Amino acid sequence: MSEWFLFLPQVRLDVDDIAERARLAEASGFDGIALIDHLEAPGATHQSIWEAMTVAVWVAARTERLKIGHLVLCDAFRHPAVLAKQAVTLSAASGGRFELGLGAGSWPQEFERFGIETGDAAARVRRLGENLQLLQQYWGDGERAQTPRPDHPIPLVLGGTGKRMMELVRAHADWWNVPSHQLDRLPALLPTVGSARVSLQQMVGFVGRDADRSAVIERSTRLFGHLGDGLVCGDASELTAHFAGLSAHGVERFYVWFADFAAPQTISEFAETVINA
Repeated sequence: MSEWFLFLPQVRLDVDDIAERARLAEASGFDGIALIDHLEAPGATHQSIWEAMTVAVWVAARTERLKIGHLVLCDAFRHPAVLAKQAVTLSAASGGRFELGLGAGSWPQEFERFGIETGDAAARVRRLGENLQLLQQYWGDGERAQTPRPDHPIPLVLGGTGKRMMELVRAHADWWNVPSHQLDRLPALLPTVGSARVSLQQMVGFVGRDADRSAVIERSTRLFGHLGDGLVCGDASELTAHFAGLSAHGVERFYVWFADFAAPQTISEFAETVINA
């Protein structure tokens, strides 16, 4: 049985709008929600963006069943001891619904703009590996253990396709997420993920019952065509077949990113006609 997450970047929306969409996703049958983690909106720095962990706490407080996570938190933004404490706190407060998605950082411009020292891409991935080990120490029983320890398992989600990142996936991850613009690498990498379960981020141009098909496809392609195979457009039957095909290839979770910025009608109708199918 596939899991379905609403991927909802906290850009262009008020905090209450985000919580409203989370509650609607929960009521409609989604299993979880995932936010992003940036200090400025990537590619749209004129847009406002809310802080990732704070919004996750707010969403957790306004929902009851929905799993809550990120694609992904930026490792460089938080000391691992602080992140470990935040994760345990949010997991406890939500009754075990928090998942820790973590990455090395995908928008180097913000590091420079805000004075965050990270080094090059290789250094960032190396630091991520070191911090993943530290998280286990903070949550463990050794001299660095924090109190309280986790009352619930905190699943770890890692994304990316580089050689070193795949090593970290095999060593640490409960879930490996395929970025939407790298779906072509899925068949080759699937056998290399070890015990990690596979998730996939997918941009969707959803042609609803009363939608103008050509208008949906035109707008979705204009905004997100640069994602290549990361964007799929279609009606309920076409999308059901698309996701069923990916599921048959071993993908167990879908992070659905709607090209219309998750209009409420889109969330509910997609859940009714695709997820429930």
